[in-house]
Amino acid sequence: MSTLAPTLAQLENASEFHARHIGIDAADEALMLKAIGETSRRALIDSVVPRSIARSSTMAIPDAITEAAALAELKALAGKNKVLKSFIGQGYYANHTPGVILRNILENPAWYTAYTPYQAEISQGRMEALVNFQTMVCDLTGMPIANASMLDEATAAAEAMTLAKRSVKAKGNVFIVAGDAHPQTIEVVQTRAAPLGITVKLANSKEEWDALIAGDDYFAVLEQYPSTSGRLGEEGDDVKTVHHKGGAYIVAADLLALTLLVPPGQWGAGDPAGAADIVVGTTQRFGMPLCNGGPHAAYMACRDEFKRSMPGRLVGVSIDTHGNPAYRLALQTREQHIRREKATSNICTAQVLPAVVASMYAVYHGPEGLKRIATRVATLTAILAKGLEQLGINNSSPETFDTLCLKTDGATKSIAARALSAGVNVRIAWDDCICISLDETTTRDDVELLWSLFAQPGQSLPTVEALQAGAQPLIPAALRRTSAFLTHPVFNTHHSETGMLRYIRMLSDKDLALDRSMIPLGSCTMKLNATSEMIPITWPEFANIHPFAPADQRTGYAELDEQLRAWLCAATGYAGISLQPNAGSQGEYAGLLVIKAYHEAKGQGHRNICLIPSSAHGTNPASAMMVGMTVVVTKCDDNGNVDMDDLKAKCEQHSANLAAIMITYPSTHGVFETSVKELCALVHSHGGRVYVDGANMNALVGTAAPGEFGGDVSHLNLHKTFCIPHGGGGPGVGPVCVVADLVPYLPGHATGGVAGTGAVSAAPLGNAAVLPISWMYCRMMGAAGLKLATETAILSANYISARLADHYPTLYASQNGHVAHECILELRHFKDTCGVMAEDVAKRLMDYGFHAPTLSFPVPNTLMVEPTESETLAELDRFIDAMIAIRGEIAQVEAGNWPQDNNPLKHAPHTAASLMGAEWNRPYSREVGAFPVASLKAVKYWPTVGRVDNVYGDRNLFCSCVPVGDYA
Repeated sequence: MSTLAPTLAQLENASEFHARHIGIDAADEALMLKAIGETSRRALIDSVVPRSIARSSTMAIPDAITEAAALAELKALAGKNKVLKSFIGQGYYANHTPGVILRNILENPAWYTAYTPYQAEISQGRMEALVNFQTMVCDLTGMPIANASMLDEATAAAEAMTLAKRSVKAKGNVFIVAGDAHPQTIEVVQTRAAPLGITVKLANSKEEWDALIAGDDYFAVLEQYPSTSGRLGEEGDDVKTVHHKGGAYIVAADLLALTLLVPPGQWGAGDPAGAADIVVGTTQRFGMPLCNGGPHAAYMACRDEFKRSMPGRLVGVSIDTHGNPAYRLALQTREQHIRREKATSNICTAQVLPAVVASMYAVYHGPEGLKRIATRVATLTAILAKGLEQLGINNSSPETFDTLCLKTDGATKSIAARALSAGVNVRIAWDDCICISLDETTTRDDVELLWSLFAQPGQSLPTVEALQAGAQPLIPAALRRTSAFLTHPVFNTHHSETGMLRYIRMLSDKDLALDRSMIPLGSCTMKLNATSEMIPITWPEFANIHPFAPADQRTGYAELDEQLRAWLCAATGYAGISLQPNAGSQGEYAGLLVIKAYHEAKGQGHRNICLIPSSAHGTNPASAMMVGMTVVVTKCDDNGNVDMDDLKAKCEQHSANLAAIMITYPSTHGVFETSVKELCALVHSHGGRVYVDGANMNALVGTAAPGEFGGDVSHLNLHKTFCIPHGGGGPGVGPVCVVADLVPYLPGHATGGVAGTGAVSAAPLGNAAVLPISWMYCRMMGAAGLKLATETAILSANYISARLADHYPTLYASQNGHVAHECILELRHFKDTCGVMAEDVAKRLMDYGFHAPTLSFPVPNTLMVEPTESETLAELDRFIDAMIAIRGEIAQVEAGNWPQDNNPLKHAPHTAASLMGAEWNRPYSREVGAFPVASLKAVKYWPTVGRVDNVYGDRNLFCSCVPVGDYA
């Protein structure tokens, strides 16, 4: 009997990536549906997603194409960008990413697929890298404490403003900003200040600055060091003036320059009254490409007194149960997931991967290498200035590090045009002034080319050869750094590539990332970050573009932006979208700013009440507070749903002032609430707008659209639903999506030439260089594949819930017993039966080779599991078997066979050192501790520290590199 040959279309297999991304095949699906008790995937989805909100139409997203075809299409798009040599500066500088760092960190899934290090015992490697980052920042700025990265320099400055407002004695409401700070920083600060009622005053001259700081109406000041035009100045006397007024002195400082300049923390010639209070900036020039503006790790360092109000992650050193040093996230009680509307910031995702790159750049080069790079830049700048002087062009400031501000006498446009013709970009600072910034990549030929741009016809050109003798950086003696930095051995050891390679590998071996096993974190969507999606991020056509280069040099990015926005609108049902927010927290903030701007434009600026369910993620109330709204919490019922009676009462109570409600859908309890359309209509009837948090969008793409069932605004997490990797805690992208009447209020960017409301990120396109990842995902999946991914994620969550039902009941489910794409496992009763807590189960899972599910959110002492569509049935079963085995261990404790305080769960995780020690006085065997299931004997992940003492770490806060002697 003959069979029909496959068609050419079948052989071309345009949807090949579906099977690469989705871990479940047809045979697996049948087995899973049987366990769940459903006849088909369609029947399951129909029973999970309320029919009242189900999508009836296909998303307007192109059909899938192969990985090779998608890469070729994106390569053509990238080719429309024009990569010119950039001398623009303004906070963004070309540099050389060492190959050993590029290949083994930036392009290594062991680093980029890890999650935020909430589970300290399986995150020691990247936390050591982050402590190196913090130490690097502290040493270079001269400050006592620094956090583990911020989103960008501009938002770091805005956060510093609010940190100062919380921390100082001055009662004024004015924030003074030096007019020669970077323009994008000024704009983001102004955006942040307005809804908080803070007045930003710009000082555009020394006279204005002196007059403003002599006043009594301000609480803090900000200056750029060096300034955006290159000016240098040690402001010790000004700092003393500000301190005398009870204010805080904030400095935005260039870290490379600080290898040569007196750091702000050491201003005042030893007098603490003359030293800065907060120092912020970017680490971009420490090994991260220009990336059209991001992602780059910013930093914040501050006085010790401010540390408990400092935003962002802070990695500290504690001890483990064996008394050995161990890293952990410190002072978490100040963060949004705990403090909610009282948090210091809404920041959740930061910039961990770029921070690791920056710290490794410092480790690899060491203090002498960094100083050499900086001195070379400064020396070339001095040579450039000397040659220009010979040509009759003078720098406006004779003292500078890397930037010259040159008067052009009306020739600005012609010089800029000559530069473009020569293949370089310069910065048009003002009509009569051009700024030129040099960097690590600047060559002698570049300097001579720059001279040619300014030379008049017939003028003979200087040569570097002739001017280099005796050339010295244009840094006055009083500003030259004399203090040592980066003295810890980690910065003075790994300078050969072999040594660096092994150090990086040693750290990555300590961590558990997606390259080892599934990470079933609820509300985090740890899905595949496919290699084909990651390849384009280091293409020079994307990586080497300056964010403020002329628009016609960024055509490829513009088209990518347009296409991706269209696809995301199709996926969400919204009319407009901005990709500028560079984290989910920033997307929330931007979305609420949109709502606030809308109400103000309608003459309803008094609307300031934001309703938030008690189950909401902590970023929601923190974001509402950032835009000046008042948070009113609404109750949830016994099933975890929004209590509609309480919501109605709150809407009526606050009807005249209701601005918005923020909901997560499906809910943070992992359920599709059937009343969501009624909820939206209710809020609309009282004049409010509906914010639908996109944290759980992985359960909606293709099945339901927030913009269709009543949402007005949503943010997405491209680092969840659309495959940008979490990077150990960033970068992320948090696009804000809106309905048609809110489109005019989306974030703009004056520096980037985009209309709209104020900028929320330093760069017009935020973390632009990771957008190709989501573009590739959408292009290779197509509308059908994206919907299949959603349905498979729901299938996998329900399979886990069903398989574990007899061991750990699912806390919340729909009336038919199903969940959305995640489920909360009930463990609370074990505390009463045997003293076992959810944390004990989380730590014991490490011995089985798993990252724990989300611990104690949204319900204390539970585990929330989200498997995603990317995991295979074999991996799901391995996790389920581990959980069942742990339930058996709990039963042993319940039966009294193991003491409540001396059992494998309480001692978890087990390190190799603890298991191989001479003494073993526990009531279970070493084998039970190490190999609770037989498969672990073949492949085993070993935690390198025992359970970390969180209380000790906060009581004995230490956030710099551990002294070597502590490891002895």
